[in-house]
Amino acid sequence: MKRSVVETILGGVVIVSAGMFLSYGYKTAEIGAGGGYSVAADFSSIGGLKAGDAVQISGVKVGTVQNVELLPETYLARVHMNLDPAYKLPTDTAALISSESLLGGLYLALEPGAEEDFIQSGGQIRYTQAPQNLEQLLGQFIFSLQDEKKSTDSDGDQGSE
Repeated sequence: MKRSVVETILGGVVIVSAGMFLSYGYKTAEIGAGGGYSVAADFSSIGGLKAGDAVQISGVKVGTVQNVELLPETYLARVHMNLDPAYKLPTDTAALISSESLLGGLYLALEPGAEEDFIQSGGQIRYTQAPQNLEQLLGQFIFSLQDEKKSTDSDGDQGSE
């Protein structure tokens, strides 16, 4: 009899713990978070940005990327985001795709402007900047070093004559 009471209490503790983990996961993932307002922005390239990625202002999360679609008439990528209603965006807000770190994921950074009018729900951010391509930047850096080395070598040859 004593053993079944201990097993029952232990089972209850496991169930309560599992419930707490599920609750925490539900709140952290913002599943079902329908509050907020929707805004879109068009980019020439999104570099791997996907639904669920963070939308930030000054490093503070203010929303989430809802979905991404390709516009067939312009071949631009349209990013739909859901933003916290506490943060109203001026109409001259800029959106740029940034990297969390060299190996980290991407997020959508918003830089609010100074206009007095605000973007309404369903509105569009007009000013956008695609992410920097790390491979292209590294390639340019390497080639610039090679060009610099060649010019230094050729300067040294002329000075010895």
